Amino acid sequence: MSLPALKRKPAGVDLTAAAFSNTFVSDLPGDPVLVNVPRQVSNACYTRVEPTRVAAPKLLAWSDVLGDELGLSRPGAQAVEVLGGSRVLPGMQPYAARYGGHQFGHWAGQLGDGRAITLAELIASDGSRQELQLKGAGKTPYSRTADGRAVLRSSLREFACSEAMFHLGVPTTRALSLVGTGEAVIRDMFYDGHPAPEPGAVVCRVAPSFVRFGNFQIVAANNELDVLKRLVDYVVLGYFPGLTPAGWYRELCRRTALLMVDWMRLGFVHGVMNTDNMSALGLTIDYGPYGWLEGYDPMWTPNTTDAQGRRYSYGNQPGIAQWNLARLAEALLPLVDRAELEAGLNTYADTFNEAWRGALGRKLGLLDLKPEDEELTNELLEALAETETDFTLFFRRLADVPLEGSDADRLAPLQPAFYDEQATHQRLAAWLRRYGARVGAQGEPAEARRGRMNAANPKYVFRNYLAQQAIDALEAGDASVLERLMAVLQQPYDEQPAFEAYAARRPEWARHKAGCSALSCSS
Repeated sequence: MSLPALKRKPAGVDLTAAAFSNTFVSDLPGDPVLVNVPRQVSNACYTRVEPTRVAAPKLLAWSDVLGDELGLSRPGAQAVEVLGGSRVLPGMQPYAARYGGHQFGHWAGQLGDGRAITLAELIASDGSRQELQLKGAGKTPYSRTADGRAVLRSSLREFACSEAMFHLGVPTTRALSLVGTGEAVIRDMFYDGHPAPEPGAVVCRVAPSFVRFGNFQIVAANNELDVLKRLVDYVVLGYFPGLTPAGWYRELCRRTALLMVDWMRLGFVHGVMNTDNMSALGLTIDYGPYGWLEGYDPMWTPNTTDAQGRRYSYGNQPGIAQWNLARLAEALLPLVDRAELEAGLNTYADTFNEAWRGALGRKLGLLDLKPEDEELTNELLEALAETETDFTLFFRRLADVPLEGSDADRLAPLQPAFYDEQATHQRLAAWLRRYGARVGAQGEPAEARRGRMNAANPKYVFRNYLAQQAIDALEAGDASVLERLMAVLQQPYDEQPAFEAYAARRPEWARHKAGCSALSCSS
């Protein structure tokens, strides 16, 4: 099976020939202590620290699309050493950021980059400033009792999902490379007292900034108000020029609301929406035990650590984002008037409610939303929850449902979405009759409606079982499975008939297989 044909831009320069800047280091206060041991840090936004060398860095995967955007060519041997953490180039000033956060609703104090080290910033082809950050690059003062490393399975999942989300049209951090370390990392994958060695890997993450809610929270919690002001000024002046701190907060609330709509419309579940995993730019950040809705269930979470409370389940995500924004507002109170912060939270609610209605309307192919359509969408979600129905496949196939005919005619195109092929789906059939009348009244040609719906409903998403297949293959030395999957995911809304297998619902063998359904935070 050949790869899909993709357009390429001219190759750029090798990473070793790129020019770097370090505004986070130069503009913000750093930790004066340079000893790399776990400890509490104060009155600083970061600690200077270099990555730990690895035994045998080997390039396992590279994002050609992102490389082109950054003006970089595929890396040579020395660049691979940089991307694996074994070499620091002239002009780079590596650091680990200091931040805190609420984890599962409780204040956790100082957290920080325990295994992530930002190398430097470079100017992308479009003129934007982008940070290069290695995850799994070794111990930092924020590692606490951990080793600062990451395993191949989690690194591959972050690498591939970052790029998949970008091509789905979701604001996100990106991933440039995946480098094997040639070293084993000991992890207890299931937290059951059976640690085992796994292959290690380092992913190079890319974003305009990795500043998160927790960066502001830790300095506010320690009453470091001068540091707080400098950090807010750095973010506002650098990434929201022309806005005041209050204006930035309101814009962040708006962006975060739209981000939640993107997650919800695609059936994406982040899994660990702690405040230290929320971006100050409104990006998807920190891909840990995430997942994609397969059988529709608003209370589903991919995180085994959250299996009892389900705080970060699919349906809870919009409310959790607003809760997290409120915690950020508390940190900003010394600088921003309370009324302005409350206005930002109201902006979040208004933006989400309006955008979510619009997103559902587009997924259903409705040209204009009417008040009665809310009842129609609510009935659909209840019907999908009644029998196990694949979220992605249902909405993609809905465009092929005939607006007239028997119940069997209407249900036939949706059969690939049903996990129980013997179920009768009586409630869904009744909904389809009502839906057919509603959409038919629009008088739109079927092909025009189908094209609009397919542009809103992807055919391909980075399902956990697909990720696990790529992990298993790469651990065995076969990179072709990941390469083919990444190429398909670059065109998620296209039909790509040669790659139908990647659009299939989760197979039964994967229902309870490790890595194919729920995942732990172990990495």
